[in-house]
Amino acid sequence: MNDNVRVIGRGYGYEDLKVGFRFRTHRRTIVASDLANFVNLTWLTEELFAVEDDANRAIKGRAVPGALVYSFAEGLLLPSMQDTGLAFLNATLDVKGPTVVGDTIHVEVEVTESRLTSKGDRGLVRFTNKVLNQRGETVLEYNPLRLLKRK
Repeated sequence: MNDNVRVIGRGYGYEDLKVGFRFRTHRRTIVASDLANFVNLTWLTEELFAVEDDANRAIKGRAVPGALVYSFAEGLLLPSMQDTGLAFLNATLDVKGPTVVGDTIHVEVEVTESRLTSKGDRGLVRFTNKVLNQRGETVLEYNPLRLLKRK
């Protein structure tokens, strides 16, 4: 196989991710079965997420856990690090606003830090990830530090 041919679907390597580089993901609509499956999988059985018929809630619509929004954001980001991501090292995470069933989310990403490891055979890259809904509102923000392959 020719090493100069880029593999379709391969994510960004360390050298691709300079400070200031930005991209956005595709979109994903959160549906009721996503919420039900996530609650059943994680046992986040708080009534806010597990009970459908409470009309007295401050959040209008069927709220979804921030953990679901974060998990979907990571899934949307997967193509950007397919076959190049080595490790997720840490992050801070802030829920900025509610997400409800029916919202369509995407992730806007900016590289904020990029440096080689001490061995020089891979790189550490920090991102600012903003998850936005269909109204352009930021509902979640986190800043993962990832270990990535070099080309």
